[in-house]
Amino acid sequence: MFNEVYDVIVVGAGHAGSEAAAAAANMGSKTLLITMNLQNIAQMSCNPAMGGIAKGQIVREIDALGGYSGIVSDTSAIQFKMLNKSKGPAMWSPRVQSDRMRFAEDWRMLLEGTPNLDFYQEMVSGLLVEGSKVVGVKTSLGIAIKAKSVVLTNGTFLNGLIHIGDKNFGGGRAGEKAATGITEQLVALGFESGRMKTGTPPRVDGRSLDYSKMIEQPGDENPEKFSYLDVTKPLENQRSCYMTYTSLEVHNLLREGFDRSPMFNGRIKSLGPRYCPSIEDKINRFADKDKHQLFIEPEGWNTCEVYVNGFSTSLPEDVQFKALRSVVGFEEVKFFRPGYAIEYDYFPPTQLRHTLETKLVEGLYFAGQINGTTGYEEAASQGLMAGINASLKVQEKEPFILKRDEAYIGVLIDDLITKGTEEPYRMFTSRAEYRTLLRQDNADLRLTPRGFDLGLASGKRLKRMEQKHNEAKKFVKFFAETSVKPEEANPVLESKDSSLVKQSDKMFKIFSRPNITIDDVRKFRAVEQYIQDNNLDNEVIEQTEIQVKYSGYIAKEKNNADKLSRLEYVKIPENFDYSQIKSMSFEAREKLKNIQPTTVSQASRISGVSPNDISVLLVYMGR
Repeated sequence: MFNEVYDVIVVGAGHAGSEAAAAAANMGSKTLLITMNLQNIAQMSCNPAMGGIAKGQIVREIDALGGYSGIVSDTSAIQFKMLNKSKGPAMWSPRVQSDRMRFAEDWRMLLEGTPNLDFYQEMVSGLLVEGSKVVGVKTSLGIAIKAKSVVLTNGTFLNGLIHIGDKNFGGGRAGEKAATGITEQLVALGFESGRMKTGTPPRVDGRSLDYSKMIEQPGDENPEKFSYLDVTKPLENQRSCYMTYTSLEVHNLLREGFDRSPMFNGRIKSLGPRYCPSIEDKINRFADKDKHQLFIEPEGWNTCEVYVNGFSTSLPEDVQFKALRSVVGFEEVKFFRPGYAIEYDYFPPTQLRHTLETKLVEGLYFAGQINGTTGYEEAASQGLMAGINASLKVQEKEPFILKRDEAYIGVLIDDLITKGTEEPYRMFTSRAEYRTLLRQDNADLRLTPRGFDLGLASGKRLKRMEQKHNEAKKFVKFFAETSVKPEEANPVLESKDSSLVKQSDKMFKIFSRPNITIDDVRKFRAVEQYIQDNNLDNEVIEQTEIQVKYSGYIAKEKNNADKLSRLEYVKIPENFDYSQIKSMSFEAREKLKNIQPTTVSQASRISGVSPNDISVLLVYMGR
């Protein structure tokens, strides 16, 4: 069946694998996507939502580059929210509640409509390696499939072990078997592996809940979209989520099962996600809190299945049930399935290059939870980058690497390979030192030209981005060149308790005041006339407002990024011998030797490497 040699084989069809396969195929590489169950392509194994704080920016970046996650998020959305709207635009983060079944279906339809992409359902049990180069994969049926590069996106399936109370059984997720063989082979090849844990809450029957006792959480009044393309229109109807709380009674009922919890009796030794802890972990760590929020999230338009966000647990099912029935609104709750914890193998990502290619085996790429991350969005972005770089390597082209001041995706990958992670890594806006540059509203301006050059972003995308850029640039120029008289400006300024002007002033200067918004300046006749004459849409208007009001911050951050980026061009020779630099600290020499950074800039970000160590390195390199 498999006589031909594929350019790229992608193992696993979760969020990382789906983006990797789509990217490689769309770039012209003959690609094979192998998964254990074709019915579960891009399945939402945990909560039915995409985006959120920093994660929404990642989805926008994937979309700007020509990936599929933003499009599918729009076609399957049942609610849209722009989070952190009360803060500055660097913090605005889009999030959608998704129809879980439609999300997976839409992903599969997009993949099946992608040229150059083949599918095969089977478990990959090992890699074909010749010397230090990967040449394909072998399946559990003993079939050898040749390839020029391989992308591993195994999620939680590598030796996955599911825990519910004092019971445990092998599985990649509930109802599916674990994948075996790959970890053992990679370790034999010299890779370092570790174990991580994640968990999921019970799913319940929405018909058994009393929503009248809960707090409704509707979507935005004027919802937006994820994708910069006009594939869908913004939602006209939305499904609400709801919020309720645990109580001391609930906590006490849960504590009764702690002696049977694998987290407390020592059967789970691996670390779980710090920022998405289980309910028993929250009760233990925050013993002073007498309640915790629970978000009740519908799984789709028509299903009655509900996700209980905030109640992730591995406690025995009887304890889960008894405690949840004591939550307000859950008095008559019926379970669809209990929550559980899962332990799985991962490989510390310091063993990778910035391309996500492994240092030990040429042509082998890792993406997603195999690298120690958590979250659909983090996985999808790694899959996209691995698929791009695997394709570029096969085509003998220069690799594609995003820097920290270019994208959250760049921050994510740089953090992973430079610092590593010993607990599931989750993206936050605070991890990005250039977050004013890396906003959700300008991901297309930052990345669509790059995606177009790769052959991923279409000409339609590029044209739409250029139009937005040019229209916003002209509108900013209009504010910089147009004056407003005191008699027109002062009534607006007075209504906002802002100091009045005594003579005509440029609109840019007035608009730049912290308490003056676009709605305020639209009261100036010339502004509203300009918007109508040029038929400007909300996207251009919002972009203009940000460019005017935050121009100083943006310029300052760009200047800082430009200064630091100079070190990106100072390359460190491959296999550089750090042991020769005796004036460098022992810790720095060890870290640099293990991670083998490619540039001085990357070396400066490694934990344990001081500014003095970098100075010594620069002197030693003759710089």
